[in-house]
Amino acid sequence: MCGIAGLYYPALPKPIEPARIATMTNALAHRGPDGSGIWTAPGVGLGHRRLSIIDVAGSPQPMATPGESHVVVFNGEIYNYREVRAELAGLGARFTTDGDTEVLLHGWRAWGPGLLSRLNGMFAFALYDAEARSLFLARDRLGVKPLHYVGLSDGAVAFASELKGLLAHPLVRRAPDLGAIEDYMALGYVPDDSSIVAGVRKLPAGHFLLLERGRPVPEPVRWWDVDFSQRARGSTRDLTAQLVHHLREAVRSRMVADVPLGAFLSGGVDSSAVVALMAEASRQPVKTCTIGFEEADHDERAHADLVARRFATEHRTRVVASDDFGLIDTLVDAFDEPFADASALATYRVCALARETVTVALSGDGADEAFAGYRRHRFHVAEERVRGILPAQWRSRLFGALGRAYPKADWAPRPLRAKTTLLALADDGATAYARAVGVTAPATRDRLYAAATRTALGGYRGEQRYVATMRAAPARDALDAAQYADMQHWLPGDILTKVDRTSMAVSLEAREPLLDHRLVEFAATLPPALRLRGGQGKWLMKKALEPWLPKEILYRPKMGFVTPVSAWFRDALAAEAATLARSPVLANWFEPAAVERLAADHRAGRAEHGRTLWQLVMLDRSMRRLFG
Repeated sequence: MCGIAGLYYPALPKPIEPARIATMTNALAHRGPDGSGIWTAPGVGLGHRRLSIIDVAGSPQPMATPGESHVVVFNGEIYNYREVRAELAGLGARFTTDGDTEVLLHGWRAWGPGLLSRLNGMFAFALYDAEARSLFLARDRLGVKPLHYVGLSDGAVAFASELKGLLAHPLVRRAPDLGAIEDYMALGYVPDDSSIVAGVRKLPAGHFLLLERGRPVPEPVRWWDVDFSQRARGSTRDLTAQLVHHLREAVRSRMVADVPLGAFLSGGVDSSAVVALMAEASRQPVKTCTIGFEEADHDERAHADLVARRFATEHRTRVVASDDFGLIDTLVDAFDEPFADASALATYRVCALARETVTVALSGDGADEAFAGYRRHRFHVAEERVRGILPAQWRSRLFGALGRAYPKADWAPRPLRAKTTLLALADDGATAYARAVGVTAPATRDRLYAAATRTALGGYRGEQRYVATMRAAPARDALDAAQYADMQHWLPGDILTKVDRTSMAVSLEAREPLLDHRLVEFAATLPPALRLRGGQGKWLMKKALEPWLPKEILYRPKMGFVTPVSAWFRDALAAEAATLARSPVLANWFEPAAVERLAADHRAGRAEHGRTLWQLVMLDRSMRRLFG
């Protein structure tokens, strides 16, 4: 795993000082502590920080062909590089290293952008073609690896793995983007089509950007997408066999490494499945690690221990205190942009634990998106059945009136919290699902925003992207559309950003076998009843795993990495919540009196605003770090 950065002048090949590239790459040293390299030529400069995983002694970067006609910097892993290498060798390519980076150089010369469809991996890379005087930027299908870019006042385009790499350049203008603040307050993260720093862009997942000398900067080109509109044919038995094949191939392909390798093990279905298949493919005990919590409601160590014993793994655990909020500033520094998924605390801790013994760790991320594993998927399908019975006009009047009249009982048992469901039924499915994915509801945001902020937003809502994506999705039904939107926004914006930043902060490479694109493409073709049945998400996946995992693992309620932020803001962080109203940074966009009421209502137990308060804390600290 690595960090990359660079500069390219599309209009005029100005000279580039290597020290400028060094400053940008040094900001990414945590992504690659094992080495660094810089290459410059008129109008282009490439920098690299390396975390050595494959061909440890060789494959330095930036890597060039003889004569330096093509040069590449690469972040990620190409899992099928040996197969691609063999195909290229058959076409006459001569390789001088044993790693995967050189495949990109020869692959570009042979196929141009068509190279991407041959790659199975996670990657972001920049390849300079001196013959065409072009710079090719590309990102993997699902957005496992990040890539940011921005146009500078001197005509250059700067790029970097993380925002901090761009901000190391003095010509990057630091000004907050109001739309991104709304996106963050709506979703809890700044999505991939947005940036907290105005003018900065993220190359979207499954896209490339071809910059050419003498031409304006174009829009990114989509080179891959997942299609939910097709349906696989065959018996459940046949589809189960195909699924097991894909799972095995995905896990085994990600076990290739020249450094110590292990796995995260939470005791849930997904990480347990990865560990089971790793154990099947390995002659050595799999190294696993688990984070536990003091509160029994949050602790999964017993389930993780069960799986570890079953597969005789070399297992390590560590207990994280419930007051682990001391990591806030560490996370703010790691993420750059505000990020409100509080499970990042636990993810950082498990990455740090893994890094003590391994350099690569396999995770179980991605199965919930691919196989409909979230509770919101079940609710959405159930609500859509009701919407299919009653006309929209009736629903709007009936459920809208009931929802407005029903009290917001955050304190009540979950079955009695009907207000959200009633209001959701009054809306169309896409709008309701977009709100279900979000963190702070539109009405609450309106109460918190200052009048000038509401005016400047002009009615813009962060949920709009979800609604538009679901309505245009290559999908047959509501579940398809919801999963497709999750893969376009939630997966790269929240889940993969969380894992990338926390793992890279401790110089650990995290790999996600359940996001193998062949597995994801297969899952998208499964009939909805094989993804979600009888209230069980990931139905076929669980059935397929029954020979490996006990039922108490496969069919227990989903827990996830839960962090008790609501309790913190009524106890240890109560003072922190109270000071938010006095923040000069938040006062730029929020009404202090409204923030004060929100915190007071939460502390007194009159309402549940823990997630919103966490959003505001992370926003306050991130904005102070970014903009002073």
